[in-house]
Formats: sequence, structure tokens, C-alpha cells
Amino acid sequence: MDIKQATTTYETWIGKKIPLIAADLKFKHQRMAEGAFPFLRATFYRWAQLWPESCPELVKAPAVLGVGDLHVENFGTWRDSEGRLIWGVNDFDEVCQIPYAVDLVRLAVSEFLASAEGTGVCEPEEACEAILDGYTQGIQRGGQPFVLAEHHPVLRGLALNELRNPVRFWDKINSWPRAGKTPTSIEAILKRALPEAGLPFQILHRQAGLGSLGRRRFTLVAQWRGGYIAREAKELVPSAWHYLDKKQTTKIYYADAIARAVRVADPMLCVQKGWVIRRLAPDCSRIELSQLPVKRDGIKLLHAMGFETANIHLGTPKAAGKIAADLRKRHSDWLYKAARAMEQAIVTDWKQWRE
Repeated sequence: MDIKQATTTYETWIGKKIPLIAADLKFKHQRMAEGAFPFLRATFYRWAQLWPESCPELVKAPAVLGVGDLHVENFGTWRDSEGRLIWGVNDFDEVCQIPYAVDLVRLAVSEFLASAEGTGVCEPEEACEAILDGYTQGIQRGGQPFVLAEHHPVLRGLALNELRNPVRFWDKINSWPRAGKTPTSIEAILKRALPEAGLPFQILHRQAGLGSLGRRRFTLVAQWRGGYIAREAKELVPSAWHYLDKKQTTKIYYADAIARAVRVADPMLCVQKGWVIRRLAPDCSRIELSQLPVKRDGIKLLHAMGFETANIHLGTPKAAGKIAADLRKRHSDWLYKAARAMEQAIVTDWKQWRE
């Protein structure tokens, strides 16, 4: 099965579970041709298919509840119940039971591809070393959430970057078109997520992400006491990791992942009736690599991403000991070699797709 056949098979599979938006799928296909990095972000279903072929030595690595679709732009910030700014993994659409190495290799490959396109933060060998060092420390220490108060100046600089300026953020949101018909149940959920009943609002259509592009997504925007507020509902499906399984799971693990991980909770994030509901705000969104103020901080950023990946994996009971034992058995360059193998497979697919 080549990439075009895999894409058709996956979209047929997901289309039997939820309604898909044809115009958004067409836009997704266009974005996939633009570069290998956006292609990677959009095709976790293909990654799941290529993994056992390209990394057979990692197939039996200890299993965890992992992010699945992890990459260098799947990190962002939110506010906790105390109003503190928190940094960590921003999206769990593809969370599933996978070998722990999947997330690490995918994170490294995403950095390789981003660097090739001019938005990466360091050299491949350095990237793998930083990711693996951060991950190993996280496993050994039992994890630690990233609270951007007294510590983590690099991450705090990202979060407070000028590119996340509130004026720009709300101008962009208000430029989105109105959504089509919103399911009554979803509109009700979004309205209940507002801080006050009876607020005038509009529901907009947002084209965002790449892996989930094509699914229904509704953004409610209102004004409350002098400023804009927004709530988003995004439809979920089981992870693409399972789309070729004969015994396909119907389980969606999003809520499990955020509940179990070593994490400071986002009080505005929840899963209801197969939809993830969240607040959108300038400091409650993902961070793009282009927003990194100083590239020399790239090593520290990747180290933090590795550590945060450990925070997620530690949500799997008894995972720490098994992972630590497995890491001790592997050669120091295992991550680099595996990432290079997957990178080659992804780039080959991308070139075929672009043609």
C-alpha cells in the first residue's frame, strides 16, 4: 500500500465514524504537499503503518499511553486553576497504547524535517541527545510539570512572545468565516462553558492543525466584561494507530491521558460526548517554532520536550521501571538511527504525494 492508497483507506475508515468536511480535507491534501514537516503532521495513519517496517527493533519496547502524533509544534500553554501559566503537550487527538519509543522517534523526526525547512532549532545529533536526555531525566525523577513562574525562562519567553500578542490573536479569530449548522448538543456544551449565561455569541469555522483537519470543529466567540473570549469544540475519533487493526478499538483515550499524566490540569479542558472542549486565548494555544525568539535556546527547548514526553508516559502504571530498564539496554545512538530510518520513509512518501 503506497501513501495515496493509505490516505484513501484511512479517510474511508474515519469517514464511517464521523462526518468529514470535504473542503478541509482538500486543504489538508494541499498542505501535505507543501513540505515534509507538514506532511508528517498530517499523516500519523501512515506513520503507524511504516513503524514496524522501519523500526523493527523498537516494536516490542515497553508500551505506554503515548501521545502518538507527537511533534515539535504539539506543545503549548494554558492557565491552571490558580491562573499560573503552564507549558506542555497541547494535543492528544491520537493518544493510544504504543511503544514508548514511538513518541521519541517522532519528536526527533519532526525536528529533523523542521530543520531541513529552516524552522528547526539545532542539528540532528544534538536534537536526539537533548530529547533523550530530557526524557531519561523525566523518567528517573518521576516527572515534574512545567509551571512558568519562577523557573523555565526559555519557555516563558516563548509563551510571552510578541507573536502571541492578544490584538493579533483576536484579529485572526474574528477573520474566520461563520460555521455551518452547529449540532444543537454541541452549541449547548459550548454555551455552558462560558463564564456567564445569556452572552451574545457567534460560532465560527476554524481550519487548524493538520492531523485533525477535515473533522468538525466549532469555535464560539463572545465578548465578556470588556474583552473577547472563545471556546472550541473538536470532534474526536479513535487513534489512527488502530485503523488497520483487525480488532479495531473504539476507545478514545484523550481524557485518560490528561488525567493520568504528571500534569497541572487545564480547568477549561474536558472531553464530552466524543468532543474535546477547550478555551482558546493568546496564552492558551500551541506554540509554533517560528515563535522561538532566540534559536540558541533550541537545545533547552528540546530537552524540555523530552522531559514533558516522560511526564505523559509516567501516567501508565509501572511504566517507569520498564522504560528505564529498556533504555539501559540500548546503544546511545539508538534514537538517532531510528529517527533517520523513519525520516527517510516519510520523505520518500512525501515526494510521492507531491508528484
